[in-house]
Amino acid sequence: MFGKKNQPESVQLKRPGGAMATRPIHFIFLADCSGSMYGDRIQVLNDAIISVIPHMITVANENPLAQVYVRAVKFSNGAQWHVSQPTPVEEFRWEPLEADGGTDMGKAFMMVADALKIPPMTARAFAPVLVLLTDGQPTDPWKAGLDALFKADWGMKSVRVAIAIGDDADMSVLQQFTKNPELILKAETAEQLVRFIKWASTTVLKSASSPVSQAQLTGDQRFNVPIPLPPPDEDELDISEQHSF
Repeated sequence: MFGKKNQPESVQLKRPGGAMATRPIHFIFLADCSGSMYGDRIQVLNDAIISVIPHMITVANENPLAQVYVRAVKFSNGAQWHVSQPTPVEEFRWEPLEADGGTDMGKAFMMVADALKIPPMTARAFAPVLVLLTDGQPTDPWKAGLDALFKADWGMKSVRVAIAIGDDADMSVLQQFTKNPELILKAETAEQLVRFIKWASTTVLKSASSPVSQAQLTGDQRFNVPIPLPPPDEDELDISEQHSF
Protein backbone atom coordinates (compact mmCIF):
# COMPACT_ATOMS: atom_id res chain seq x y z
CA MET A 1 0.00 0.00 0.00
CA PHE A 2 1.33 3.43 -0.84
CA GLY A 3 2.07 5.89 1.96
CA LYS A 4 0.38 9.24 2.45
CA LYS A 5 3.54 11.35 2.31
CA ASN A 6 3.47 14.98 1.29
CA GLN A 7 -0.22 15.33 2.12
CA PRO A 8 -1.21 18.62 3.79
CA GLU A 9 -2.93 18.31 7.15
CA SER A 10 -6.29 19.16 5.60
CA VAL A 11 -6.06 16.67 2.76
CA GLN A 12 -9.33 15.17 1.57
CA LEU A 13 -9.49 11.48 0.65
CA LYS A 14 -12.12 10.53 -1.90
CA ARG A 15 -14.75 7.99 -0.92
CA PRO A 16 -18.23 7.06 -2.14
CA GLY A 17 -20.68 9.67 -0.96
CA GLY A 18 -18.17 12.41 -0.18
CA ALA A 19 -14.69 13.35 0.91
CA MET A 20 -13.00 12.09 4.06
CA ALA A 21 -10.34 14.31 5.65
CA THR A 22 -7.30 12.91 7.40
CA ARG A 23 -6.31 14.23 10.79
CA PRO A 24 -2.71 14.78 11.85
CA ILE A 25 -1.16 12.87 14.73
CA HIS A 26 2.18 14.09 16.00
CA PHE A 27 4.63 11.59 17.49
CA ILE A 28 7.61 13.03 19.41
CA PHE A 29 10.60 11.20 20.88
CA LEU A 30 12.29 12.88 23.87
CA ALA A 31 15.68 11.15 23.95
CA ASP A 32 18.18 11.35 26.78
CA CYS A 33 21.72 11.46 25.38
CA SER A 34 23.54 12.35 28.61
CA GLY A 35 26.92 10.86 29.50
CA SER A 36 25.34 7.96 31.41
CA MET A 37 23.79 6.77 28.14
CA TYR A 38 27.24 6.26 26.61
CA GLY A 39 27.97 2.82 25.16
CA ASP A 40 25.37 0.09 24.86
CA ARG A 41 22.43 2.22 25.95
CA ILE A 42 22.71 4.89 23.29
CA GLN A 43 23.58 2.31 20.63
CA VAL A 44 20.54 0.16 21.44
CA LEU A 45 18.31 3.26 21.53
CA ASN A 46 19.53 4.35 18.09
CA ASP A 47 19.20 0.87 16.61
CA ALA A 48 15.73 0.41 18.09
CA ILE A 49 14.34 3.64 16.68
CA ILE A 50 15.80 2.91 13.25
CA SER A 51 14.27 -0.58 13.33
CA VAL A 52 10.75 0.59 14.26
CA ILE A 53 10.35 3.14 11.47
CA PRO A 54 9.08 0.55 8.92
CA HIS A 55 6.56 -0.68 11.51
CA MET A 56 5.37 2.89 12.12
CA ILE A 57 4.88 3.31 8.37
CA THR A 58 2.78 0.15 8.32
CA VAL A 59 0.58 1.46 11.14
CA ALA A 60 0.17 4.78 9.31
CA ASN A 61 -0.72 3.09 6.03
CA GLU A 62 -3.36 0.98 7.72
CA ASN A 63 -5.21 4.07 8.96
CA PRO A 64 -6.61 6.26 6.16
CA LEU A 65 -7.96 8.70 8.75
CA ALA A 66 -4.57 9.78 10.07
CA GLN A 67 -1.37 11.36 8.78
CA VAL A 68 1.50 10.55 11.12
CA TYR A 69 4.18 13.19 11.68
CA VAL A 70 7.35 12.34 13.61
CA ARG A 71 10.08 14.46 15.19
CA ALA A 72 12.50 14.23 18.09
CA VAL A 73 14.12 16.27 20.85
CA LYS A 74 17.47 15.29 22.35
CA PHE A 75 18.69 16.48 25.72
CA SER A 76 22.00 16.41 27.59
CA ASN A 77 23.68 19.78 28.30
CA GLY A 78 20.66 21.73 27.15
CA ALA A 79 18.11 20.45 24.67
CA GLN A 80 17.60 20.82 20.95
CA TRP A 81 15.50 19.41 18.17
CA HIS A 82 17.14 16.34 16.68
CA VAL A 83 14.44 16.29 13.98
CA SER A 84 12.92 19.76 14.09
CA GLN A 85 10.11 19.65 11.54
CA PRO A 86 6.99 17.49 11.81
CA THR A 87 8.02 14.90 9.22
CA PRO A 88 5.62 12.49 7.50
CA VAL A 89 6.58 9.09 8.84
CA GLU A 90 7.24 7.84 5.31
CA GLU A 91 10.03 10.43 5.01
CA PHE A 92 11.39 10.16 8.56
CA ARG A 93 15.08 9.33 8.95
CA TRP A 94 16.95 8.83 12.22
CA GLU A 95 20.52 10.08 12.61
CA PRO A 96 22.24 8.27 15.50
CA LEU A 97 22.65 10.19 18.73
CA GLU A 98 25.91 10.47 20.67
CA ALA A 99 26.00 10.53 24.46
CA ASP A 100 27.71 13.18 26.59
CA GLY A 101 26.90 15.72 29.29
CA GLY A 102 24.08 16.23 31.76
CA THR A 103 20.35 15.50 31.76
CA ASP A 104 18.52 18.77 31.02
CA MET A 105 15.09 17.19 30.78
CA GLY A 106 13.28 20.37 31.77
CA LYS A 107 14.59 22.16 28.69
CA ALA A 108 13.30 19.30 26.54
CA PHE A 109 9.86 19.66 28.13
CA MET A 110 9.95 23.40 27.36
CA MET A 111 10.72 22.76 23.68
CA VAL A 112 7.92 20.24 23.35
CA ALA A 113 5.54 22.59 25.17
CA ASP A 114 6.05 25.21 22.46
CA ALA A 115 5.36 22.58 19.79
CA LEU A 116 2.05 21.58 21.42
CA LYS A 117 0.51 25.05 21.41
CA ILE A 118 -2.20 26.11 18.96
CA PRO A 119 -0.68 27.28 16.66
CA PRO A 120 1.55 25.62 15.44
CA MET A 121 -0.63 22.60 16.28
CA THR A 122 -4.19 22.49 15.01
CA ALA A 123 -7.27 21.87 17.12
CA ARG A 124 -8.43 19.27 14.62
CA ALA A 125 -6.00 16.47 15.38
CA PHE A 126 -5.57 13.18 17.16
CA ALA A 127 -3.91 13.26 20.56
CA PRO A 128 -0.13 13.64 20.13
CA VAL A 129 2.12 10.85 21.44
CA LEU A 130 5.20 11.73 23.52
CA VAL A 131 7.76 9.01 24.29
CA LEU A 132 10.36 9.90 26.94
CA LEU A 133 13.50 7.74 26.97
CA THR A 134 15.88 8.31 29.90
CA ASP A 135 18.29 6.53 32.21
CA GLY A 136 18.93 9.18 34.85
CA GLN A 137 17.75 12.08 36.95
CA PRO A 138 17.16 15.59 35.62
CA THR A 139 20.00 18.05 36.17
CA ASP A 140 17.96 21.19 35.50
CA PRO A 141 14.68 22.71 36.81
CA TRP A 142 12.53 20.00 35.21
CA LYS A 143 9.35 20.86 37.11
CA ALA A 144 9.05 24.27 35.44
CA GLY A 145 9.46 22.60 32.06
CA LEU A 146 6.82 19.99 32.85
CA ASP A 147 4.41 22.67 34.09
CA ALA A 148 4.86 24.51 30.78
CA LEU A 149 4.21 21.28 28.89
CA PHE A 150 0.95 20.69 30.74
CA LYS A 151 -0.20 24.27 30.15
CA ALA A 152 0.22 23.92 26.37
CA ASP A 153 -3.03 23.42 24.45
CA TRP A 154 -2.26 19.78 23.68
CA GLY A 155 -0.10 19.07 26.74
CA MET A 156 -2.51 17.32 29.07
CA LYS A 157 -4.35 15.79 26.11
CA SER A 158 -1.21 14.08 24.85
CA VAL A 159 -0.47 10.39 25.37
CA ARG A 160 2.73 10.29 27.42
CA VAL A 161 4.85 7.13 27.69
CA ALA A 162 8.07 6.96 29.71
CA ILE A 163 10.71 4.27 29.24
CA ALA A 164 13.24 4.05 32.07
CA ILE A 165 16.56 2.61 30.90
CA GLY A 166 18.36 0.72 33.64
CA ASP A 167 17.98 1.22 37.39
CA ASP A 168 18.90 4.88 37.86
CA ALA A 169 16.03 6.74 36.21
CA ASP A 170 14.03 8.92 38.59
CA MET A 171 10.71 7.10 38.67
CA SER A 172 8.97 9.91 40.56
CA VAL A 173 9.72 12.29 37.67
CA LEU A 174 8.40 9.75 35.17
CA GLN A 175 5.25 9.35 37.26
CA GLN A 176 4.62 13.09 37.12
CA PHE A 177 5.28 13.11 33.38
CA THR A 178 2.87 10.30 32.49
CA LYS A 179 0.27 10.79 35.26
CA ASN A 180 -0.32 7.08 34.72
CA PRO A 181 1.91 4.35 36.23
CA GLU A 182 0.77 1.89 33.56
CA LEU A 183 2.59 3.97 30.95
CA ILE A 184 5.96 3.82 32.73
CA LEU A 185 8.09 0.94 31.45
CA LYS A 186 11.42 -0.16 32.91
CA ALA A 187 13.94 -1.63 30.47
CA GLU A 188 16.58 -3.62 32.30
CA THR A 189 17.98 -5.24 29.17
CA ALA A 190 18.67 -4.30 25.58
CA GLU A 191 15.93 -6.68 24.45
CA GLN A 192 13.35 -5.02 26.67
CA LEU A 193 14.33 -1.55 25.47
CA VAL A 194 13.85 -2.57 21.84
CA ARG A 195 10.51 -4.20 22.63
CA PHE A 196 9.21 -1.21 24.58
CA ILE A 197 10.23 1.30 21.91
CA LYS A 198 8.48 -0.82 19.30
CA TRP A 199 5.34 -1.03 21.46
CA ALA A 200 5.27 2.74 22.02
CA SER A 201 5.90 3.41 18.32
CA THR A 202 3.29 1.02 16.97
CA THR A 203 0.63 -0.14 19.44
CA VAL A 204 0.38 3.22 21.21
CA LEU A 205 0.49 5.09 17.89
CA LYS A 206 -2.28 2.90 16.49
CA SER A 207 -4.50 3.44 19.53
CA ALA A 208 -3.90 7.20 19.63
CA SER A 209 -4.86 7.56 15.97
CA SER A 210 -8.07 5.53 16.23
CA PRO A 211 -11.47 7.26 16.09
CA VAL A 212 -12.28 6.19 19.66
CA SER A 213 -9.29 8.18 20.95
CA GLN A 214 -10.87 11.43 19.77
CA ALA A 215 -13.99 10.73 21.80
CA GLN A 216 -11.95 10.05 24.93
CA LEU A 217 -10.30 13.49 25.07
CA THR A 218 -13.02 14.99 27.28
CA GLY A 219 -12.69 12.28 29.92
CA ASP A 220 -10.11 11.45 32.59
CA GLN A 221 -6.88 12.83 31.14
CA ARG A 222 -4.84 10.00 32.64
CA PHE A 223 -6.66 7.68 30.26
CA ASN A 224 -7.52 10.01 27.38
CA VAL A 225 -6.71 7.24 24.90
CA PRO A 226 -7.35 3.54 25.61
CA ILE A 227 -3.88 1.97 25.36
CA PRO A 228 -3.31 -1.80 25.40
CA LEU A 229 -0.66 -2.81 27.91
CA PRO A 230 2.73 -4.06 26.69
CA PRO A 231 2.90 -7.82 26.13
CA PRO A 232 4.13 -9.84 29.13
CA ASP A 233 7.70 -11.08 29.38
CA GLU A 234 6.96 -14.80 29.15
CA ASP A 235 8.10 -14.97 25.54
CA GLU A 236 11.49 -13.41 26.31
CA LEU A 237 14.73 -15.15 27.13
CA ASP A 238 15.58 -15.73 30.75
CA ILE A 239 16.80 -12.41 32.16
CA SER A 240 20.23 -13.94 32.86
CA GLU A 241 20.65 -14.66 29.16
CA GLN A 242 19.85 -11.11 28.06
CA HIS A 243 22.12 -8.12 27.62
CA SER A 244 21.68 -6.19 30.87
CA PHE A 245 22.41 -2.49 31.07
